[in-house]
Amino acid sequence: MFKEHDPTILEILQDCGAITPERLKDLVAKRDEDESTLTQVVLATESIPRNRFFRLIADFLGYDYVDEMPEEISQDALHSIDPEEARRLAVVPVNVEGSTLTLIPKDPFNFSVIDELGFDLGMDIQVLVSDPEVVEDVLNELYGQEQTYEDFLSEIDADAIADMEEGASATELTAMANEGPVVRFVNLVLTQAIKDKASDVHFEPFEDEFKIRYRIDGALYEMAPPPLTLAVPVISRVKVLADLNIAERRIPQDGRIKITIGGSPVDLRVSTLPTQFGESVVCRVLDQSAVNLDMDSLCMPSEIIDGVRVAVDRPNGIFIVTGPTGSGKTTTLYAALREVNKIGTKILTAEDPVEYELEGIVQVPVNHAVGMDFAKVLRAFLRQDPDKIMVGEIRDLETAQIAVQASLTGHVVLSTLHTNDAAGAVTRLIDMGLEPFLIAASLETVLAQRLVRRICKNCRTAFEPDQDIIELLEADPMEIAEKNFFYGKGCRECSQTGYKGRLGLYEMIEVNDSIRQLITERAPTLVIKNKAMEQGMRTLRDDGLRAIFNGDTTIEEVLKYT
Repeated sequence: MFKEHDPTILEILQDCGAITPERLKDLVAKRDEDESTLTQVVLATESIPRNRFFRLIADFLGYDYVDEMPEEISQDALHSIDPEEARRLAVVPVNVEGSTLTLIPKDPFNFSVIDELGFDLGMDIQVLVSDPEVVEDVLNELYGQEQTYEDFLSEIDADAIADMEEGASATELTAMANEGPVVRFVNLVLTQAIKDKASDVHFEPFEDEFKIRYRIDGALYEMAPPPLTLAVPVISRVKVLADLNIAERRIPQDGRIKITIGGSPVDLRVSTLPTQFGESVVCRVLDQSAVNLDMDSLCMPSEIIDGVRVAVDRPNGIFIVTGPTGSGKTTTLYAALREVNKIGTKILTAEDPVEYELEGIVQVPVNHAVGMDFAKVLRAFLRQDPDKIMVGEIRDLETAQIAVQASLTGHVVLSTLHTNDAAGAVTRLIDMGLEPFLIAASLETVLAQRLVRRICKNCRTAFEPDQDIIELLEADPMEIAEKNFFYGKGCRECSQTGYKGRLGLYEMIEVNDSIRQLITERAPTLVIKNKAMEQGMRTLRDDGLRAIFNGDTTIEEVLKYT
């Protein structure tokens, strides 16, 4: 509840005087430990009575607070908003007076919902605040329980939705995409994805079936397959939402969807790919509320957090984060930028595409179609008087050269590379054609990271692993002696997978004089890595062992990713 508003909730609690600073510190620690939200911890521990807590929020936002819903809700108010729209936006309309509609949102912080409704209805919106659980109960009472994916599949009349022929016109496709059952089905799939904290939703048509799969914590899970006749209308609906050319099915397309689900705004990055049996569509879920861009909440080891803070606080130099796709590189860079995002600091980012909007930071999407690539954007940045610059990825020599030039002229440059470990970043830059002496002069810190699945705390169980598996870890037998190993048995909390959530594994090289000497001498990756280990660097595998012994993840996950 209110996860993306944790900093604001913390500010409200600090100012209200109802909780001592020591108690508040304990609540923040418990939030991080339980991976929950500050709101959930405050309410669960009864640190403040529920009604007083939500009254404080109302006062902070400048709204009136109501303990209970009105006994009678105006029919004019109910008819002012379409039921499906009210459920999607999670708002209860309670009264209409002239051109003013009074409503109670489940999330009073979500001003975009208020703006959207005011614009669509052409009315002034007056907001009241109440307990979100009360609002949810009234939503269920007024509009019924939310339909589940399985409910919809059991009820839908697939034969009533005729499959479209290959040569269907754009008008026919659009008409089908806007049919009630198709609209409801796509909304259900996306709502379920958000609830399950999926990072991607895959719509995949095959010869005999239409698959829908979610990627949750890095693993793909298949939903019950809908009827094959839904493939074209559902994919057409997604393309309509993403503002893509609905009639073009021969070339890949990219788009973006901005929707509100359960009262919270969600961005989806959409990619289509023509296949043998139709278009395969993948939606990357960019849920602001599901991503914590706060450095202290990323569960990094303290020495890594300190190293990142030093790297971004420098007056100049390059800070590189490496790792495969989906390893959390961008999240780490965003969290690092938030650390230095102050009024006196000008920050520019070049991204492909912009994933999350950061207040106070100028973010520029690259556009290869018009020649607006990383190198061109980065060159323009140098004329914009920045202090810190983030480049989504260093992909070529030109971008690397401008990044070095920027760092040597008094800017901090943050970027990513695709390499297997931290030391490999140096070799990769040399392979691009960058001179070793330039790398040695500008590179300050390299952080390599991986994301592994976290064992579900609810069903975590100790066990004795086979000796064969232990040997695969290649760890010191003395280090492993008398250590505990855990796995997840599977429960309702984790959908029987044994895992819930993810955590990072990290290795960091802080480039000092001895490392700079090796870079200048074009030393191989292994030599640089060994020198860094001599100086105290903990490798990804070592960090994986730490996570295993802490009971955070399994041997299999560490072996898979390191």
